[in-house]
Amino acid sequence: MARRILGGLAILLIAAGIVSIVPALRDLVSGWLPSSFAKQTSTPAKPRKRNSRPVPVKTAVAVTRPVPIHLEGVGTVKARSIVAIKSRIEGQLFEALVREGQTVRKGDVLFRLDPRPLQARLKEVEAILARNRASHAKAIADVKRLSNLSAKGYSPKTLVDDAKTLVDTLAATVRASSAGAELAQLNLDYATIRSPIDGRVGSILITAGNIVKANDTQPLLIITETKPVYASFGVPEQYIDEIRTRMATSQLPVLVSTQGKQAAATGRLFFINNQVDSTTGTIELLAHFDNRDEWLVPGQFIRARILLSTLENAVLVPRRAVQINQAGQFLWVVRPNGIVELRPVVTGPDDGDDLAITKGLAPGERVVTDGQLRLFPGATAQLNDGKVTAIRGGRKSGKESKQRKRDKGAQQ
Repeated sequence: MARRILGGLAILLIAAGIVSIVPALRDLVSGWLPSSFAKQTSTPAKPRKRNSRPVPVKTAVAVTRPVPIHLEGVGTVKARSIVAIKSRIEGQLFEALVREGQTVRKGDVLFRLDPRPLQARLKEVEAILARNRASHAKAIADVKRLSNLSAKGYSPKTLVDDAKTLVDTLAATVRASSAGAELAQLNLDYATIRSPIDGRVGSILITAGNIVKANDTQPLLIITETKPVYASFGVPEQYIDEIRTRMATSQLPVLVSTQGKQAAATGRLFFINNQVDSTTGTIELLAHFDNRDEWLVPGQFIRARILLSTLENAVLVPRRAVQINQAGQFLWVVRPNGIVELRPVVTGPDDGDDLAITKGLAPGERVVTDGQLRLFPGATAQLNDGKVTAIRGGRKSGKESKQRKRDKGAQQ
């Protein structure tokens, strides 16, 4: 009996050894074996290999060129002069000689008030002036006659003094009448309202036939000077010293662009404000623009750039090639054999759609600009034109090798 038991145990041990060695038998009898034995005898899973197929990408070659370094700020366009046209006298608006949106020059006639009451007042004041002048002339003659009689003893001296006093009084009356005549003439001139500046007319707020009050709260129209204009914008306060140094040696060009138009207008910086805005930490700058084509409109939002310096021989790549991860900015660089490499870089100033790389990239290297999501270090890059850039094991991979396999299968 003992021999039978020992023989059965021996047969079980031999069978277990065979099952552990042969994987096919182990899988066949895994349901009859204990779970602990099945776990111990199971073969560890092999790690899956990444897809070795070429990844289609778009690339660009890093180039070198000078890059201008700009200081940017946002602001608005300001008119150099804005004049609200009001009447200086009261009267009826007789004629409007200006249209809305018209460009006017300094001295152009805008409105005419009814001049007839003013002309009548001027004639009245001139008549009073003539009467006072005649009285003054008669008083002077009386002083002469009384002075001669007083010298001969025929007239008392008090009469001479009274005559001289009358001359001085009438002289003051003549001056007052003359001032009244000048005021009446000035009011008559005010009946013709002229433009005080060159500019563009806004909305006309009154029409002919209405009564106009002197210095009314509502203006007749508003004229805005549009040529030239100023651009007001703010920059961080830490750049004040650098800007002042540049302004002392040369004129600083300022480029502005608007939301509706990407083309930039060029002006010159001429003013730095005398205080920093404590709420934003910026200081206001003003730039002068000729604005001959009236491209800039007062009150318009603008983005201004000041050319501070130029970075020579900068390495540039398209902005979309630069990626960001937890470690910072990086690029996917395609080696000459077509294998991609993750390269950490340090970026610098931009130049339109291109970005300068100050560290981590050499001129002439090829970088990936599209298709980065499917890349991993060591992946094979395939250009968007269908050409495979990597050769592995002496055989070409990608669409070309697959097509050859398909052609051979069809021939067989």
